[in-house]
Amino acid sequence: MSTVGTLLGQRLRRDWRQLALWILGTAALAYLSYTGVAESFGTEQERSALIATALANPVILLFRGLPSGVTQSAVMAFLIFPWLAMLAAFMSTFLAVRHTRGEEEPGRAELVSATPAGRTAPIVATALHGLLANALLAALTAGAFLLTGSDAEGSVLIGVAAGSVGVAFLGVGLFAAQLVRTSRGANSVSVWVLLVAFVMCGIGNAIGTPSDDLTRMESSWLAWLSPFGWGENTRAFDENTWWPLALCLSLGAILTGAAIALTAARDLGGSFLAERHGRTSAPASLSSPTGLVWRLTRGSVAGWAVGGLLTGILATTLANVVAEVGADNPSIEQILDQISGGGDIEQATITTFYTMLGILAACCGVQIVCRARQEEAHGTAEPVLAAVVDRMRWLSGYLVIAFAGLVAVIAAGAAGSLLGLASQEGDAQLVQTVLVTAAGQVAAASVFVAVTAVVFVAAPRLTIALGWSLVVVGLVLGLFGPIFGFPDWVTDLSPIAVAPVMQGDEVDLQGLWWLIAAVGVGAAASLALMRRRELAGSG
Repeated sequence: MSTVGTLLGQRLRRDWRQLALWILGTAALAYLSYTGVAESFGTEQERSALIATALANPVILLFRGLPSGVTQSAVMAFLIFPWLAMLAAFMSTFLAVRHTRGEEEPGRAELVSATPAGRTAPIVATALHGLLANALLAALTAGAFLLTGSDAEGSVLIGVAAGSVGVAFLGVGLFAAQLVRTSRGANSVSVWVLLVAFVMCGIGNAIGTPSDDLTRMESSWLAWLSPFGWGENTRAFDENTWWPLALCLSLGAILTGAAIALTAARDLGGSFLAERHGRTSAPASLSSPTGLVWRLTRGSVAGWAVGGLLTGILATTLANVVAEVGADNPSIEQILDQISGGGDIEQATITTFYTMLGILAACCGVQIVCRARQEEAHGTAEPVLAAVVDRMRWLSGYLVIAFAGLVAVIAAGAAGSLLGLASQEGDAQLVQTVLVTAAGQVAAASVFVAVTAVVFVAAPRLTIALGWSLVVVGLVLGLFGPIFGFPDWVTDLSPIAVAPVMQGDEVDLQGLWWLIAAVGVGAAASLALMRRRELAGSG
């Protein structure tokens, strides 16, 4: 077997569990979306009203795809394709960084480069690995649409489009890994590029030109600067245009080629963006484990908080707009009511946005707990624990910052919502809705942190994969479960779905007490078990 083939086989054996979660989850989301569309928008009249509403209120297009007709399959693609493409993009960027910069940090890449594999064979194997993963994702996603009875060409096209967007961001991840010295930095660069591209596509669709019959939207030039826009402009189940996918594949090929060239040109462990020099002496705040964790994670907390602020601003500034839309379109009001659990439509809109805010906060907290696993795997936790810091105190530092970080994200969202209300002289009663819903999402997001901490102690090597998988499952059940027609008991498995919300003038506490109990038990169990656990390396 060739050197590249050997390295490719090693990557497949190492990643098959993680890739199975990403790929099967994406295909399942595609399949389940059919049920939601069939139940919520079963008639052509309802689907036409939905598309007309989106075209009349372009802000809805920020979070959905490109309207391309009112057939059931076309509406399904409009509602779900951006999320399928986003999952493929995240999978690809994480894969690219994990097998490039992630291998250089602990020194494994140096051992491989000392063999006949050299410097370029590993990155070539990683590129092939990413291509195979996206090809499988495309095939299973297409198969999921075919199982719903959708048109064959459209089903294949939407699957290939999702995979092609993934290939484009595979190139982004490989290129980012050459620019910065750490895998965390490379992942941050990749994720920010991904999010900017997603928002750019949404804005490009929102400022596009609607058709005269209000069933289609022509994207503006801005959407054509984003791989998401290229994927959406294939217009699966309508025009079935294949050529935009050449742009995705070309971008992936160009960035991958550039990454291979840069790999050969730089020193092993080096980067093309210089790191900022640290202080000559450590501040007093670094004398405690909690202070050290804050120093390591404050940048990511700030990034999540910015996302929370923007989400909060949108929640209240759009509440009045959506209320007007819902008054004319009962289908929209029904969907919001399903997600929020009741209340008037403005409260339902805020609750829906705060569901997304809760996910952002959970991501912040889970990322910090996963950082504990990274420090342990890289060997940097060992010197800290070799001093006077015991295991419980070390882990408690990560838990304190994780809980503080998620509170900061939700507080930023609440501040943004209050600013939105103040700017438009909104209903004072919505202030109570904002504060109650924000507090509920703090409890919900904390559950993800506590459960991830238990996983870290009980099965450390599964921390990152399982921690992020729990967040994805929580997102799907909490945000899409009501739309997909899941039973209530299934939807309620997501902490964000049972968080306290306002219903009229009353507070629906729903599952607040079990959320608090889960957080308390999870945090206490993780700290207690950590006392007796040995450090687990990266093997």
